[in-house]
Amino acid sequence: MNPVIKIFSSSVAWLLGLAWIFPLLYAFWAALHPPEYATSFSLFAPLSLENFSAAWDQAPFMRYMLNTVVITSMILASQLVLCTLAAYALARMRFFGRGLVFALILMQLMVVPEILIVENYQTLAAFNIIDSYIGVGLPYLASAFGIFLLRQTFMTVPQDLEDAAKIEGCNLLEIIWKVYVPLAKPTYLAFALVSISYHWNNFLWPLVVTNTEQSRPLTVGMAIFGAPESGVDWSVICAGTLISVGPLLILFLLFQRQFVQSFIHAGIK
Repeated sequence: MNPVIKIFSSSVAWLLGLAWIFPLLYAFWAALHPPEYATSFSLFAPLSLENFSAAWDQAPFMRYMLNTVVITSMILASQLVLCTLAAYALARMRFFGRGLVFALILMQLMVVPEILIVENYQTLAAFNIIDSYIGVGLPYLASAFGIFLLRQTFMTVPQDLEDAAKIEGCNLLEIIWKVYVPLAKPTYLAFALVSISYHWNNFLWPLVVTNTEQSRPLTVGMAIFGAPESGVDWSVICAGTLISVGPLLILFLLFQRQFVQSFIHAGIK
């Protein structure tokens, strides 16, 4: 590679990296210093954890965190089960209309979820499950992206392994669990990371379908917490933001190597 192009590419990559991480660095600065230093970058500014205490007292973050964990876990568990079964059927089973079914699933990837908000809300209202965990998670219990990703992985599994499992007396579910699932672990990890990140940060649909703290996730709770009518204190808001993103940030720092390797093995570019 031309040295000039290499230096230019490295410089652009560093600039993009700094532009991406700057808001996070500012959030740390504002959260760890008194409000009067939120926009005054002084090396002698005193450190303080009072902003975290104030944010924790002003909003029920523990409840929001619990709601987010329950909703995200429920969605992920359902997606892993349904996507696995659907992907196996599309990868290995021969049935009439299989190509059409797969095409319809791929078409869902091109549909923006926000388009269906009104229809989904009317459906949930008809079943009287507005403002509940299942109401928030129901539209996402299956994933077209997950089905596509796992189908492509399952198609690479040698047929001989499945035949050997049948000879050993395994039934269909045992074949999926003992043959296909272990060989697709990198794909499962990659999809799980994408799903958790998306639904942890999902905002619009939970905003529409939740009304109380009993089912409100962190994203909606933070929007209400940082609303202008509630008073704007950037140091406290930044502290609340770090409380919200902290679990995901810690998970990424702990498993960043597995995160990158899982996407490489899964073939996501």
